[in-house]
Amino acid sequence: MSARQATVERNTLETQIKISVDLDGTGKASFDTGVPFLDHMMDQIARHGLIDMDIVAKGDLHIDAHHTVEDIGITLGQAFAKAIGDKKGITRYGHAYVPLDEALSRVVIDFSGRPGLEMHVDFTRGSVGGFDVDLFSEFFHGFVNHAQVTLHIDNLRGKNTHHQAETVFKAFGRALRMALSVDERMAGMMPSTKGCL
Repeated sequence: MSARQATVERNTLETQIKISVDLDGTGKASFDTGVPFLDHMMDQIARHGLIDMDIVAKGDLHIDAHHTVEDIGITLGQAFAKAIGDKKGITRYGHAYVPLDEALSRVVIDFSGRPGLEMHVDFTRGSVGGFDVDLFSEFFHGFVNHAQVTLHIDNLRGKNTHHQAETVFKAFGRALRMALSVDERMAGMMPSTKGCL
C-alpha cells in the first residue's frame, strides 16, 4: 500500500489553515491553532489513532473560536479523504469504548462515502478550559462532511466535562485506527458489495 499521507491548505476570509497527516504514523503531532483545549483533543486523536498530524491555524479568535474549530474539522476531513485514497484493503469500520474515571464514551465510524453524524453528548458544563463545548459538534460536522464518513458518538456516562470530552476524542482516535487499518485478507479489494465507497 502506498504512503497514506496528505497536506491540505484551506484559506478563507475567516481562517487560514494547513494540515498534514500520515495515517500510518506513530502519533507524533504538533499544533498551533490558538485554541489550547482543541489542541489537547487533537493530541488524543493523534496518540490513540497512531496518526501523525501537524496543524497550523490562524483564525478570527478575536470574535470567538467558532470559525477556527469548524474549519479545522473541515480541513482535517479533507486531509483524511486525500490520504486514504481509494480505500481498497482497509477495514472500513471502527469502534471503541474509552473510560476515564467516571466517564465512558463510545465512538463508531464507517468510511462509507456517506456523511452522517449522530452525536449524543450531554456535557455537564457549557465550557471547559475556556472552550465552548458546543463547538465540538461543529468540529465533527466539518470532519464528517469532508472525510465522507458516518460517525456515531455517544457519551454513555460522565459528570466531569473534561473527562466527557477526552473520552470522546480518545475513542474517536481508537475507532479511526481500527477503521483505517489494512486487512491483509482484503488486499486490493474494496470493502463494499457495491464495488466503490
